[in-house]
Amino acid sequence: MKVAIFDFDGTLYTKETFSLLMDQLKNHPIYKRYYGKFYRSILPLYIRYKLKILPEAEMKERSMKLYLQALSSLTTSQLQTYFEDMRGEMSRDFNEKVIYRLDEHRAAGYRVLLVSGAYTPFLKAVTPHLSFDHVIGTDIPSQGEKIAMDLPFIHIQGQRKNEQVEKALQGETIDWANSYAYGDSIADLPVLEKVGNPVAVRPDAKLTAIANERKWEIL
Repeated sequence: MKVAIFDFDGTLYTKETFSLLMDQLKNHPIYKRYYGKFYRSILPLYIRYKLKILPEAEMKERSMKLYLQALSSLTTSQLQTYFEDMRGEMSRDFNEKVIYRLDEHRAAGYRVLLVSGAYTPFLKAVTPHLSFDHVIGTDIPSQGEKIAMDLPFIHIQGQRKNEQVEKALQGETIDWANSYAYGDSIADLPVLEKVGNPVAVRPDAKLTAIANERKWEIL
C-alpha cells in the first residue's frame, strides 16, 4: 500500500491557522472577553522566542495549550461549533494545486493522511470538502463534554508526526519508496524524509535549500 501525507498550514492551507485562531478569539461576539488574558499570557512566550531564548517547538506547544486554556470553560460541542464558524473565512485560501494532488492520489488508490499540529477537531471542522483516511492532529484532552486541562496535552510536531503516522498505519505494509509527503517548512522534514517522493510546497528558506540540494520536487 502507498500513502500520501499532507501537512495543513502552508501546504493544503496557504496561511497559518494560529493567527486565524487568535483573530477568531479577538473578534468573537461571545468569547472575545477571554482574549485579553490569553494575549497577556502568550506575549512573554513570543518575546522569549524572538530573543532566541525559547525553542520554536516549545513556543508552539505552550501557545496551543494557552489558547485552549482560554476556552476551557466551553464544552467540546461548543468548541466544535467555534471551529466550524471559521470554515467560511478559510475556504478561499486552500491551495488548489495541492488539493488537485490529493485528488490524484485518492483516485490512484493511495491511503491519504492529513498530519498537522493543529487541533484535531479544528482540522475536521474546516476540511469537510476533502477526503482523508486519517486525520492526525493535536488532540484536545477531555472528559465527556468537558475540556480537561489537567490531562496530558501533546502537540503533534516534528518526529511526533512520524510516530502518529506509524501508529495510524500499524499492521499495514507500506511501500514508503513510492509514497508521497507534502510540507512547507523545515519542521516537516521528518515526514518528508520518510517517503520516496517528498514534495516541498511553497517552502521556507531552510526547506528550499534542502529541497534544491536533494533535488526534491518544489510545488
